[in-house]
Amino acid sequence: MSCLMVERCGAVTFKRSEQNAIQVRMLADGRLSTGHAGVLLAERRGSYPLIDLHILKTSAQQGEVESGTRRKVKRLLSFQRYCHASRLLRGLVPHAPGSLHLLDEHYLGQAAHMLSKVGTWNFDIFLFDRLTNGNSLVTLMCHLFSVYGLIDHFQLDMVKLHRFLSMVQEDYHSQNPYHNAVHAADVTQAMYCYLKEPKLAEQLSLPDVFLGLMAAAAHDVDHPGVNQPFLIKTRHHLASLYQNTSVLESHHWRSTVGMLRESGLLSHLPADMSQDMEQQLGSLILATDISRQNEFLSTFREHLGNQDLDLQLASHRHFMLQIALKCADICNPCRVWELSKQWSERVCEEFYRQGDLEKKFDLEISPLCNQQADSVPAIQIGFISYIVEPLFEAWHRFTEPSLLSQTMMGHLHKNKAHWSRLRYTHTRLDTQTCSHTEKRESEGGDGEGEDIP
Repeated sequence: MSCLMVERCGAVTFKRSEQNAIQVRMLADGRLSTGHAGVLLAERRGSYPLIDLHILKTSAQQGEVESGTRRKVKRLLSFQRYCHASRLLRGLVPHAPGSLHLLDEHYLGQAAHMLSKVGTWNFDIFLFDRLTNGNSLVTLMCHLFSVYGLIDHFQLDMVKLHRFLSMVQEDYHSQNPYHNAVHAADVTQAMYCYLKEPKLAEQLSLPDVFLGLMAAAAHDVDHPGVNQPFLIKTRHHLASLYQNTSVLESHHWRSTVGMLRESGLLSHLPADMSQDMEQQLGSLILATDISRQNEFLSTFREHLGNQDLDLQLASHRHFMLQIALKCADICNPCRVWELSKQWSERVCEEFYRQGDLEKKFDLEISPLCNQQADSVPAIQIGFISYIVEPLFEAWHRFTEPSLLSQTMMGHLHKNKAHWSRLRYTHTRLDTQTCSHTEKRESEGGDGEGEDIP
């Protein structure tokens, strides 16, 4: 039975059967070819439940989806009330140079003060999200667009910009402990810090900055809170659509394209320019696929070894934007301990939730998702050692090194040492507990009514 899929290509609606017939294929540089005059299909915005477990035939999941939908509607209504209260949407745009636009009257307090320091590495995105009533991503992006003059440069319609950013923020799932809008705002703030690095800042064009910030904000949009292997083994339709390759990243990209077209943000630009922007956004977002880490790292190291990076070349600048976004996406271990620890606990909680789902439905538990076997310290030490350190050591070389890079490496080493101490303590306590239990059992005790020393 053919089902209809509404694709966000203006008012165009495609049948699923027609979409499949287009034979979408992925190219090495991250572009999609459709075979229909290069028209890029866009995913329907927010069209899928948090996790599609229909093949498991469980009613419990349906209840979770309905509950999540109710929460999403309540948040949407709350955010719409904020939008309608904004004098921006009543057509009154601030005239003062360098003003905070959306924030000059509505966030004169601590949020505006924080934005004045948005380029500092100790920026607390959790506090900022609370101060903006959960609108950290929209607020941050509007501010950064103003800082760079992107609104004037691209002649963007402020209402369309706000509509697009609201869609992006809303399509992150707040019930995800890690992959939510706060993570997107954190990555965007980190990206801003990297765009200001002297080696990059003096060479980047405004289109480069626009693409870098947009990709950072939307790089995980509509993330279901589970990883690609989970989607593959549960036969999720996205895994089939993208042939088990960069499944989530492809969905994030095409969802972003859908929202761009639905909002009409770039509709005033020449068609070839807007299409090129969509493709470049795809190339940036697809670079965040962790399975391509070695591919990008090897190329980066090769450029550094040959000293042949020429940032006057558009292709080299784009590559460095890819590297910067990859760094921003996994920079949590490079933050101060108080912030880094929160992110570490959040991502592990998301892993553990996936493991609980897999256990519940008799699926093989994915690596790092078994709460009984994979401790937070052990997960973080492995992540830092094999993923974060190699990439940031290369970034450190690229910046020659900058003050920010030195600060990040200092935090990274301290945090790794901290996790090592916690793992040692955790392992020692587990050993003592096991020894105590074995001793009690050998003595014939049942262990009830006594505390473990």
